[in-house]
Amino acid sequence: MLPGGGARGAYQVGVVKALAEYLPGPASPFPIIAGISAGSINAAVLASHAGDLAHGAARLEGFWGNFRCNHIYRTGWWHNLTSGLHWLAAMTLGGLGVDNPRSLLDNAPLGELLTRELRTDGIRDAIDAGLLDALLITAAGYSTSRAVTFFQGRDDIDEWTLYRRAGQRTTIGPEHLLASAALPLLFPARRIGQEFYGDGGMRHTTPLSPPIHMGADRIVIIGTRDAAQDPEPPTCPEYPSLGEIGGYLLDVIFMDYLTNDLARLQRINHTLSLMTEEQRSQTELRPVKTVLIQPSRDVREVATRHMHRIPASVKTLLRGIGAWGPGRLPSYLLFEAEFCRELIDLGYRDGLAARDEVQAVMGR
Repeated sequence: MLPGGGARGAYQVGVVKALAEYLPGPASPFPIIAGISAGSINAAVLASHAGDLAHGAARLEGFWGNFRCNHIYRTGWWHNLTSGLHWLAAMTLGGLGVDNPRSLLDNAPLGELLTRELRTDGIRDAIDAGLLDALLITAAGYSTSRAVTFFQGRDDIDEWTLYRRAGQRTTIGPEHLLASAALPLLFPARRIGQEFYGDGGMRHTTPLSPPIHMGADRIVIIGTRDAAQDPEPPTCPEYPSLGEIGGYLLDVIFMDYLTNDLARLQRINHTLSLMTEEQRSQTELRPVKTVLIQPSRDVREVATRHMHRIPASVKTLLRGIGAWGPGRLPSYLLFEAEFCRELIDLGYRDGLAARDEVQAVMGR
């Protein structure tokens, strides 16, 4: 299970690199791979190389370790200046009709990268070879206000519809990854079929439900935020800027839903442990083992040392919405190799440290 986190997704690469060193291989031991937002891109690459987990991790490290922001979104002065003026005109004039701005940044370069580099045929090959049951990519439908999990998997897996959630069979391609990673307001929504989709974390309040629905009873989760609580401020801070509020909302989307879902799962597991076998057989519930690997350091502190690497045109845009400076939002947009490599190294160390927990959950 790979939740989102923008540029923080580099952390997941390091953890997977560590997993590949001590889990049996070379084939991936994960028959179900689920991803949301940036995690969906990592998930798709790993699924396309399910026959060799270490090779999939190496491919990801090669991408993330050489990223620049212009590989993900447009960073040119002219484009970002006109984008900022477009937003200013729309807000000042009360909208521009059909030509209202769609997003602050344009991630067309990411689409080009995915189209060029993603081996979508490898996903089908892995399924046909019995190496993969399903790849799950979740996006949020703006019209229906529901989380849709697009999945490519075995032929005997049925689609499903639940309250505000649905599973839809498809052939996963770049458009599904771009939809899942369309950070609200920052990147444009993507049209699939008759609906526009945005970041999968927005409506996915129970991110563990798709893999559990498909039968998973052991889940390794790689988060992108540390577990430490922020301390109470010694004095009353300034009123939060629009950028600070945006970063706060991204934290909610990417990790708070997951944390709440994990707490719910643990309560269910505890309740089942108190029941007799006969009582458990009368429910549709089953215990699910999980292990959550998350950064042992505050990613925001790591990002602060690398913020100067963000292109000047993007800094100007972020300053305009009060989002520049140490905080949450820049760390989601810092697709710079030096920052990503430091997160990969952190993930690798944390992945090695979690060896006993992972092997206990995986039954190794």
